[in-house]
Amino acid sequence: MRLLRIVRPGRPTVPQGRRDVRLSLADEGLRLVYGGGGVGLMGACARAAHAGGGRVFGIIPDFLVARERAFDEVETRVVTSMHERKMIMFEQADGFVVLPGGIGTLEEIVELLSWRRLNLHAKPIVIYNPRDFWRPMFELYEHTIREGLTHRTSPTRGASPTRSRRSFPATPPLRHHPDRRRPPDAREMT
Repeated sequence: MRLLRIVRPGRPTVPQGRRDVRLSLADEGLRLVYGGGGVGLMGACARAAHAGGGRVFGIIPDFLVARERAFDEVETRVVTSMHERKMIMFEQADGFVVLPGGIGTLEEIVELLSWRRLNLHAKPIVIYNPRDFWRPMFELYEHTIREGLTHRTSPTRGASPTRSRRSFPATPPLRHHPDRRRPPDAREMT
């Protein structure tokens, strides 16, 4: 069974996404790898995937267990830091789906794209973009290209924005994706 990581979304602004997660994961035989919380859109996705018969694996740092109410009806690993959480999530995922979210989601998108730019992974990235939610991020990215700070063929060449009601058009490549390279650890990034 292949694994799909949902980049931590924020509050539930896209109710349709919950149903799409449930249907796509169950239909495709994918396991959801996510941040372990039971609240917000992240929790809604996990609950929907679980209710639809999909397998769910949550990774949550101990300091967030109470705040984000860990969803304990699914396999959950409690870790000691955000770095450990992100490393395990990256290692367990064959691809990434980014839903609308806040600053934490932005940080994770930039990290995934940066690692891709550095050729540290070639895993598929799907950016679910209902109602053009991510338009300002794409505009900022284009601005960095115009200013000569980002190369035109940089990391978004594997990131697919979609407004589709079916959130996961990239699931077939996830089933056979061979790239399982590790991201750098903290020592390599300093």
